[in-house]
Amino acid sequence: MASATEDPVLERYFKGHKAAITSLDLSPNGKQLATASWDTFLMLWNFKPHARAYRYVGHKDVVTSVQFSPHGNLLASASRDRTVRLWIPDKRGKFSEFKAHTAPVRSVDFSADGQFLATASEDKSIKVWSMYRQRFLYSLYRHTHWVRCAKFSPDGRLIVSCSEDKTIKIWDTTNKQCVNNFSDSVGFANFVDFNPSGTCIASAGSDQTVKVWDVRVNKLLQHYQVHSGGVNCISFHPSGNYLVTASSDGTLKILDLLEGRLIYTLQGHTGPVFTVSFSKGGELFASGGADTQVLLWRTNFDELHCKGLNKRNLKRLHFDSPPHLLDIYPRTPHPHEEKVETVEINPKLEVIDLQISTPPVVDILSFDSTTTTETSGRTLPDKGEEACGYFLNPSLMSPECSPTTTKKKTEDMSDLPSESQRSIPLAVTDALEHIMEQLNVLTQISPQGLWRHLTDCEKEPCENVESSYDLLNENHIKNHSLSFGNIVLDVTFSVFIRYLFSLKAIAVFPSCQI
Repeated sequence: MASATEDPVLERYFKGHKAAITSLDLSPNGKQLATASWDTFLMLWNFKPHARAYRYVGHKDVVTSVQFSPHGNLLASASRDRTVRLWIPDKRGKFSEFKAHTAPVRSVDFSADGQFLATASEDKSIKVWSMYRQRFLYSLYRHTHWVRCAKFSPDGRLIVSCSEDKTIKIWDTTNKQCVNNFSDSVGFANFVDFNPSGTCIASAGSDQTVKVWDVRVNKLLQHYQVHSGGVNCISFHPSGNYLVTASSDGTLKILDLLEGRLIYTLQGHTGPVFTVSFSKGGELFASGGADTQVLLWRTNFDELHCKGLNKRNLKRLHFDSPPHLLDIYPRTPHPHEEKVETVEINPKLEVIDLQISTPPVVDILSFDSTTTTETSGRTLPDKGEEACGYFLNPSLMSPECSPTTTKKKTEDMSDLPSESQRSIPLAVTDALEHIMEQLNVLTQISPQGLWRHLTDCEKEPCENVESSYDLLNENHIKNHSLSFGNIVLDVTFSVFIRYLFSLKAIAVFPSCQI
């Protein structure tokens, strides 16, 4: 049994969604968390104290799945509105929209190199998209009912999918054929995924079971019956030694796959738990469910050995690789009863100082998008700069679209300052900040210089400020471009004059009454 120092601890929880949490994912750098919800919104949470949360508005129905790209520069989401969106995870929230499925989309998953995206839908198909060209590539059809989940193997050579037709299928991405099929006569799998080494898959069953299969010998290795409700989601620890499960019985369970037993039962949610995910380093995992809360847990399972294990796994991704000792799980099914040594953790019964995060939320409404359909792929933007800022994987970029350039253009959410007036739309806030910066420069100019620049902007010189204001009233909808050296301010002239005289410039022309 794990020692007390390894016990998972509820570190923090987030509130912001107005309906059940359907999916979540931690960013590759471990500093952000993306969540999807029945309230039709995506939210991006920052782990820095007092940081703002961002709500992405755009989907027209329940958001069913969300995932960061391997480089963290993209955020993919699926929805019941039959679309898939790629978001830039910054305060502008630009996105690209994929339209090819004819029914609600249930899951999205990036390949490990970030070049491809797999989507699963209730139209019984799995579709694969190119991230570099932003176009549809091919569909996989063999399921006879809704496809609930599709995941790439770590090496990208395989895709595993599960469906309400009670089958789990393994697909070869090279020849686009189904190469393996696992069936279940009792229930269907809600979720399925590869282990970090790519040698096994685990399924979360509607029949309350968790199963681990060896895809090399096509055999069931482990069979856990530890939940009293349907299992909705699973997540492998990066070491591959542990599996966390989320269930409709309101609990999370952590399984030790090497010993083949349940080691932790985590209480914390007040309703069904729909999603759970480990961070890329394995030191954190997050969970969400019907209670609209996102719980962030900390654990140190194999923390010192994760990086070494991950490097080793990258060298053993192919079926012709010999099995490793850690790949050999117990070879007989393990119907598992809850044992006395199982540790039950209920944070609500403990007196702990929780970091309760209900941060101010900024709504991000993005209207400029590109749409890709199955029949017509989207062409690359005319400007390499736009392609770089939108969707290109840093490892695929041309020299002018280097990661350094992209980093400068993509703002780090955690570095943004906190504001008191959260209700003001972000676009208006940005515009006002820009105006105030320009006004600060203007008010540093001498009264004579300011007067000279003002009169230069009008077609006819004005006698004094009062005549300038009279001219403003006659042409109040006319936009002027005021140039001061290298500074160009494009705003409505009336707004400029009113701001100017409401600040320091009122002392320059005391006779003017605005």
